[in-house]
Amino acid sequence: QVPLVESGGGLVQAGGSLRLSCTASSSIFSRSAMGWYRQASGRQRELVATISSDGGTNYADSVKGRFTISRDSAKNTVYLQMNSLKPEDTDVYYCNAGYSNNKIRYTYWGQGTQVTVSS
Repeated sequence: QVPLVESGGGLVQAGGSLRLSCTASSSIFSRSAMGWYRQASGRQRELVATISSDGGTNYADSVKGRFTISRDSAKNTVYLQMNSLKPEDTDVYYCNAGYSNNKIRYTYWGQGTQVTVSS
């Protein structure tokens, strides 16, 4: 079973919007901080936004005011609403889940979804 399943990427014009979704198994989602990262070829993966299990959020400066991360416990799903998209937002976006148990860190990644913003 794939632990994280992403959807919602695609091609959009600059100024447009997309919403990414990531669904996790209930055993992972309920105990995890969830996040979105992005990576372009030849670059390091970078944090976009995170949300803790109690709803606290954190954003990269480059997306503050444009992107919103949220989580729905009933659906075991985390969302990334992306508005006012720019060409520099073009990347592969990865969902992440992480928690600690008995001093062991567990981390899971989605398969990645391509977001392309045309100018």
